[in-house]
Amino acid sequence: MTPTLAALVLPDRHPVASFLADVQEAERAGVRAVWTYDHLTWPLLADGPWYGAVPLLAAAAMCTETVRLGTQVASPNFRHPVPFAKELMTLDQLTGGRLEVGVGAGTEGPDALVLGDPPLSRAERAERFAEWLGLLDQLLREPVTTVHGPRYTAVDAHQLPGCVQQPRLPFTVAATGPRALQLAARYGQGWVTYGPYGPSVEPEEWFAAVADQSRRLTGALAAEGRAADAVRRSAQFGLEMHWPFESRERYADALGRLTEAGIDEVSVHWPRPDGRGVPAAALSMVVDAHGSAGRRPERGGGN
Repeated sequence: MTPTLAALVLPDRHPVASFLADVQEAERAGVRAVWTYDHLTWPLLADGPWYGAVPLLAAAAMCTETVRLGTQVASPNFRHPVPFAKELMTLDQLTGGRLEVGVGAGTEGPDALVLGDPPLSRAERAERFAEWLGLLDQLLREPVTTVHGPRYTAVDAHQLPGCVQQPRLPFTVAATGPRALQLAARYGQGWVTYGPYGPSVEPEEWFAAVADQSRRLTGALAAEGRAADAVRRSAQFGLEMHWPFESRERYADALGRLTEAGIDEVSVHWPRPDGRGVPAAALSMVVDAHGSAGRRPERGGGN
């Protein structure tokens, strides 16, 4: 079956009404979900407007009806699980149960430096992410949480009335390495990969890496006692990836290759004024390739 379609709308659209117009356009096109980046800034667009993901999603919740909304991805770089869980619970209420949260370990970029924290190694980021994600999971499942961890503490943290989606809203975990894939298999209802990142990556290299990551996710799910289809698998076309949109035939071939790799969903950057993402002229081609975006029944919120 052809993968479903999701859209990424960057939080730099100015004025904010432009962001909301993009989200509404994506909903009309029939995409399953609209995601937005959860960064404080982004090097490629650091000198322009950049808005916060949570208030943008709150506004999007008020002007949409069916499309699912979420972050791709939130990280421990500047998010503490206790206040973030409260914001996510509130967003799930505002959307009527349409929220998903994409989460990841975070990189060593500006988001990791802005609060003045010392740089972390990859292993340290992985350990931090494991604790962060475990506490976020608990906070969103339970009405009251008290935890004293190595990095994060929650004391009598209340989550009332709780998520609309039970036992909590879905997690989509960004993962490529063994530890992160283990966490995706343990906590995720979704998994997202960007493949090998960079404009110089050749298509064959990209497809091979995504297929290998998907295979390793299957192994991680088996180790957690979960079925291979327990997690929605998403592949994201990078902002500078233009080759999938060169023609209908090229895009159809890409979807076929991803289907063979077990991918359930493709995330594309919605057309942008600067020409990045899906070329505006190719948008109807992309939407048509997915039919009405091939809506599928939602997987439940919990494991």
